[in-house]
Amino acid sequence: MTIGIVGLGYVGLPLAVEFAEAGQRVVGIDTNQARVNQLRAGESYIEDIPSERLQAVASRIEATTRTSRLAQCDAIIVAVPTPLTANREPDLAPLISASQAVADALQPGQLVILESTTYPGTTRERVLPILEETGLVAGRDFHLAFSPERVDPGNEKYSLHNTPKILGGLTPACRNRAEAVYGLVCEQIVPVSTLEVSEMAKLLENIFRSVNIALVNELARLADRMHIDIHEVIDAAATKPFGFMRFDPGPGMGGHCLPVDPFYLSWKARELDFATEFIELAGKVNQTQPYFCVEQAERALNEQGKAVKGSKIAVLGVAYKPGVGDIRESPALKIIDRLQALGAEVAYHDSYVPELKQFELQNTDLNEALAGADVALIVTAHPGIDHNSIAASVPTVDFRGVTRTQRAVARPPAEMPVPRAEQTQQPMEVAA
Repeated sequence: MTIGIVGLGYVGLPLAVEFAEAGQRVVGIDTNQARVNQLRAGESYIEDIPSERLQAVASRIEATTRTSRLAQCDAIIVAVPTPLTANREPDLAPLISASQAVADALQPGQLVILESTTYPGTTRERVLPILEETGLVAGRDFHLAFSPERVDPGNEKYSLHNTPKILGGLTPACRNRAEAVYGLVCEQIVPVSTLEVSEMAKLLENIFRSVNIALVNELARLADRMHIDIHEVIDAAATKPFGFMRFDPGPGMGGHCLPVDPFYLSWKARELDFATEFIELAGKVNQTQPYFCVEQAERALNEQGKAVKGSKIAVLGVAYKPGVGDIRESPALKIIDRLQALGAEVAYHDSYVPELKQFELQNTDLNEALAGADVALIVTAHPGIDHNSIAASVPTVDFRGVTRTQRAVARPPAEMPVPRAEQTQQPMEVAA
């Protein structure tokens, strides 16, 4: 079988390698000629795909910018980005362009699968009409399905192979055809009844995380004002063996999904005159969290009698999560932008990210970044760094809770008498 993959990024390239490892021939399409050249040279630009793994299956992967090669494929998987516009509305331009390229090469009997995350109805309302402009009819002349990607960069436990694959088809026959294709590389397929169920399931997964991250971030801000250790609160709550799922506060959300995907559903909801208030409020909290972090940095400097302007601030970790070099939507970018605007001298250390062109900064050796720093900010706690040692030698603000030590819960001595006023206090009346 020959599998065509449109878009060779964080989703498409791992797909290509998995299918090639399963013995299938892959035609990988990307508009970025530099990417194509790297793949042809056996060089991977995705951290989850070592170059050695790519080279082992290079003979079965054809990387090209020529979309006409899709005509030779049995199945075509579209895995292009679905970003937001500057107004935080869906930008379907890459998807529409990719769909047109597929339509130009579409042949009877082919299977087309969309993996790009989007709002419910996109496959049926936007992609299907483009493909049927060829005169071919979906469900009769070709098959159409939607199967959302579930990529988690840097996750060593779960990959495409052992992550359950949700799958919806335009018709039962479409779904069955797609199930046979994914069965080559996935241990478990989760078939659903419609394209829209499959599309919305992906959004629910990410909205669930977004809302809960926003909740714990908001509670972290409140706990900060109340001088309560939010991490100790979470540790305590997490001992409950039922009805509680742990989420930890941080500097905000980043990556290719969580900061973007919820807005696809809220945008679609507005078309239906429905307000997704939880989703939008969570987005607001998470987007403003980096500014709360800057306030904490200002407070740390203020305690030393220093202003932000002219101070050296070492930012430790700028990728959006530990162990990867992905800076898409990373909260570190907002933090650095604000600190520079306030006049700080910013240095950063992140061995996964060699440079930040937009700030004219390059990765600095850890010791050099910390030398003379007035404060260090732990934004992303990459493995292999002794953050406790750093916190012991440099004033540090830890946004990830990796340097905290467990403190005993303060309790009054057993023999302490109860004040008389408390003994006789009557319950307060509460107005209905």
